[in-house]
Amino acid sequence: MLENETIEIESIDINLWYDDIQALKDISIKLPKNKVTAIIGPSGCGKSTFLRCINRMNDLIKTCRVTGELLCGSTDIYGKDIDVITLRKRIGMVFQKPNPFPMSIYDNIAYGPRIHNNLNKNGLNDLVEESLRSAALWDEVKDKLNKSAFSLSGGQQQRLCIARTLAVKPEVILFDEPCSALDPISTTRIEDLIGKLKKDYTIIIVTHNMQQAARASDYTAFFLLGEMIEFGKTKHIFEKPKQKSTEDYITGRFG
Repeated sequence: MLENETIEIESIDINLWYDDIQALKDISIKLPKNKVTAIIGPSGCGKSTFLRCINRMNDLIKTCRVTGELLCGSTDIYGKDIDVITLRKRIGMVFQKPNPFPMSIYDNIAYGPRIHNNLNKNGLNDLVEESLRSAALWDEVKDKLNKSAFSLSGGQQQRLCIARTLAVKPEVILFDEPCSALDPISTTRIEDLIGKLKKDYTIIIVTHNMQQAARASDYTAFFLLGEMIEFGKTKHIFEKPKQKSTEDYITGRFG
C-alpha cells in the first residue's frame, strides 16, 4: 500500500480518552511524506481528535489522556523531553475558521519568525513575501501589507493563515476542515494551493467533503466511532473500498 513511500508520521496503537469517554481506539497508521492524506468520516468519529494528537493540541484539554506511540520521523511526539512549542513549529496547523491575529497583514506573517528566527528587516521582508507568494496571496495584498488582516475576505484570511504557518518553515501541515466556512471559488483556490504545497510539505487534511477528499488527496483514511476502518490510496478507497461501512459512507447511506 505504501511501497516506495517515505513515512513522515506514524501512529502505533493510539488511544485517547476525555475523562471516561474513549474517543480514539488503537489507531495505527503510516502517513507518507510529501503527500496529501485526507481523513474522512461522520461527525464525532475522531478524525479531528486524531489530527490534534499530531501536534499535541489536545494537551490544552485537561481531561484528555493519550496512550500509544506517535512518531514524526524519528521523534516521539509524546516523549517526555519534547518541547511542544518547537513541535508545533515543525507541525503547523490551519483551522476550520480563518483566525488571523488582530494586527496587520505583514505582522501576521512576521509574528512567528520574530519569535523563532533572528532575522534582520530585509530578511523578514523577504520571508513575508515568500510566504505570501507560497500561499498564492502576494499579488492581492502586496500594496496593503500594513492594513488589518480583518480587511481581507474569508478566503483571503484563510490563505493568510496558511502563509503564517509556512513562515516558520514547518515539515508537516495539518488542515482541519479548512474550507468549511468558504465559498466554492475560495475552496478551489485552497485545494489548488494544497496540491502545490505537497511538493515541499506533508499534508494531512480532515474534511467532511467527499468530493474534496477525492480531488485533493493522494491517500484517504476512513474513521468511524473512534476507529480507523480503512486506509489506502484515495482512488482505491473511493472506487473499490474493502469495507462495507466505507462504501456506505462514501455513497451517502449514512453520515
